Amino acid sequence: MTSGGISLINMSYWECGKRRVRFLYLTNNNSFNVAKPSTNEDQMIPLFLGADLFSDTDVRSENQPRYHAKFAKRGLATKLVFPSDYRFQGLRLPYSNNSLWFYSVHGVFRVAFELYSKPDQLSVMESFQDLWKSRINDNNLNMTYHLGAQDVQPQNDQEAQTILENNNTCSSYQVHRQSGEVETNFFPVVTDQSDISSSSDHDYCSSGQTNLRQSTLLTQKLQSLGEKVKLFTSIEAEHLKTATKFLDYVEYCITGMIDEEKLMDTVMALFQTHFQSYSIYSSSLLKAVAGWLGQQFNAANSTISHRVEGFKAQHIEHITNLPPPEELAAELFPEAMRNLLAHWMGLSDEAENWKRHSEYPILLLILEFANHNLITGVAHVLYSSLICK
Repeated sequence: MTSGGISLINMSYWECGKRRVRFLYLTNNNSFNVAKPSTNEDQMIPLFLGADLFSDTDVRSENQPRYHAKFAKRGLATKLVFPSDYRFQGLRLPYSNNSLWFYSVHGVFRVAFELYSKPDQLSVMESFQDLWKSRINDNNLNMTYHLGAQDVQPQNDQEAQTILENNNTCSSYQVHRQSGEVETNFFPVVTDQSDISSSSDHDYCSSGQTNLRQSTLLTQKLQSLGEKVKLFTSIEAEHLKTATKFLDYVEYCITGMIDEEKLMDTVMALFQTHFQSYSIYSSSLLKAVAGWLGQQFNAANSTISHRVEGFKAQHIEHITNLPPPEELAAELFPEAMRNLLAHWMGLSDEAENWKRHSEYPILLLILEFANHNLITGVAHVLYSSLICK
C-alpha cells in the first residue's frame, strides 16, 4: 500500500441462480480474506454481502439497515467495520462509515425463506446446501467485528489495487487491474468485475448529501438540548428520567438497534410521567392511542377467525364441554386484547380469584362479539337475540 493511498479490494462472487452474491472470509474475529483458504478452513467463516442478498427484493435500500440489525440480533448477520483506507470494488462507501453488513450461510437461508420467491429459494438451497452442511456447527455471529488494518492486507496471489486517495469520498475510482482472476475450487464463484451492479442497492453514497443534512440537523438539536439542560437546574427527577429514556431511543434509532421492548420502555415512560393531568373525557392522546389500538385489533380479525375455525373443528363433538372462559380466551384471542379488557374491567392478575372467576365469562363474551367470532352457546344466543331486535 502506498503512502496516502487506499487499497481497493475485489470480492469473488457466489453464483446462485440469477443472483451473484459477493463474499469474503472472517478470520479470527479481527481480520478478513477474500480468497479461499488452503488450510484451517474451520477458522475462516464465509460471509455474504447483505446488499447483494437484498437486491431485487421488496425491501427498499433505506430500510435495509433495520432488517440487517434484526438478523444480527439473531446471530445471522454482522456489521464488519473496515480500516478507513480500505475500499471494495463496486461498493461506494463514505469515509465516515466504512462498514458493511454480511451474513453467514445460515443467514442467507433465512433471508431467502423470508424475502425470496419460491424459485429463488430453490436456487439458494441448491447452491448453498453443501456449504450449509459444512458450517452447520458454526456459532452465532457477533453484532459487530472491528477489523485491524495490519491483518487485512491481501496476499500476493489475491487481487488488489492501490489508488491515490480522492478528496471526493463518493466519486468513482479509475482502477487499473494489476493481476489475473482469483482461482477457487470449492465455490461456484467468478471474479469478473465487468458487470458489477451500479444500482442504488450497492451505492451507500446515493443519499449521502441528504443523510448529511439530516445528521447535521440532529447534531445541532442535540447540542442545543445540551445547552438548555445546563440552563435549567430545577428539572424534576421524573422528567429527567423520561428524557433519558428518549435519548436512549434516539441512540437506538441512529444505530438501527430498535426493538419492541425498547420502544415499550420509552412510550410507557412518557405515559407515566405526563398523562396524570389529562381528562379521560377529552384527551386527544387517549383518543389517538385508542384509535390506533382499534385499527391493530381490527386488522387481526382474519387471523383470529382462522384460529377460531380450527378450534371449532377440533372440538365439534365437545362444543357443550368447552374449557373455562379464561383458558378459552387465552387460546383464541391475542394477549393484548385480553390485557386491555382485563385491566379495564378490574380483572388483572391482582384481582381476587372469585372476581376473575365470576366476571371472566363477560370478558370472553366481549371478545367474541368484538371480533365477530362466536364460540360459546351464550354468545350465539345473545347475538341472535340482538340481531333480531
